[in-house]
Parts: sequence; structure tokens; C-alpha cells
Amino acid sequence: MEKLENRKWKVLSSEYLAHEPWFTVRREKVQLPNGNIVPSWYVFEFPTWIDVIAVTRDGHFVMISQYRHALGETHYELPAGVCDPTDASPETAARRELLEETGYGNGNWSLFMTVSPNPTNHTNKSYTYLATDVEKVSPQHTEPTEDIRIHLLTESEVRELLDSGEIVQALHAAPLWKYFALKR
Repeated sequence: MEKLENRKWKVLSSEYLAHEPWFTVRREKVQLPNGNIVPSWYVFEFPTWIDVIAVTRDGHFVMISQYRHALGETHYELPAGVCDPTDASPETAARRELLEETGYGNGNWSLFMTVSPNPTNHTNKSYTYLATDVEKVSPQHTEPTEDIRIHLLTESEVRELLDSGEIVQALHAAPLWKYFALKR
């Protein structure tokens, strides 16, 4: 397979339209390698995202559910969050988020996959960690904007949620599908 050539666009101008902690967007005028000019290309700057496939010693998946206002729906999800500036690494953020959202921790950790949420206009990547043999080590510590329920689900229950489309967060469904594909 041939190595792809990185055909970067030339930025002719750039301006921030919004610069908030959870919503930073800039508009750029860009020129493609073929000479075409795009007068308005929008780029969303987000911090690094993480999520965790956490499995207890007895084989239960630590899942959460919470209301998502943009969709107006509540669904099952993986414990997840963002890397804070104080986090030493995505794994540090993943361990912190799992503990905060569920009270689970310890276990054996490994990087499971890395994806780009949307390389068309997002600047960040999302890291999924697989944490096995996790255990309850503390109470849940949610933030004021979070109303999270914890669910311990069997492997077959998680697979059923995937099959039925109940896990709608694409960045959570993708690593779970990979997990089950590799288990085959």
C-alpha cells in the first residue's frame, strides 16, 4: 500500500468567532493544493476526549446513562470526558473520569484505540482505554452539570444494546464494536 501524501491546505486568513471553554470555533479562508479557494471553512477546537471500556473482575461492564440535551434523549454510554490541562496524559484523564463518574478504579489499563471524532472540522482526537479487573473504590463524584446513573451490565447485555442501536454515541459504539469483533 502506498504512503499517502499529506496535501495540506494553505490558510489565507483565520478569525475566532467564539472562544469558550466548551465551544471554540474559527473561520478560515483556505486554498486547496489544486488552487481552489474556500472562503469560509469552520474549525472546531476541542480538548482531547477519552472514554473507558471498564470491565469488573466478575466480567460486568461499567456503563453509565445520562440525558443528552442536544438529542433530548437518555442513552447508555461508556464513562468518558475530556483531558484537563492538569492531566499528565489521556490515560490519567481516563482514570480520573472513570473514578469521578462511577467510583470504579484500579485494574489493568491499556490504550485500546484512538480515533478522530470528525477530521473534517474537529482538531481533537479521542482515546479509548480498556480497563479490566476494575473495582468499586469510592463513591461517585459528579460535576454540577452531570446527572449520571451507573449500570453494571453483562457482555450479552452490552452486545444487545449495540445490536438494537441503544448506544448512539458513535465514539462509544465504535470501540465497543471493535472489542466484540476482537473477542470473536
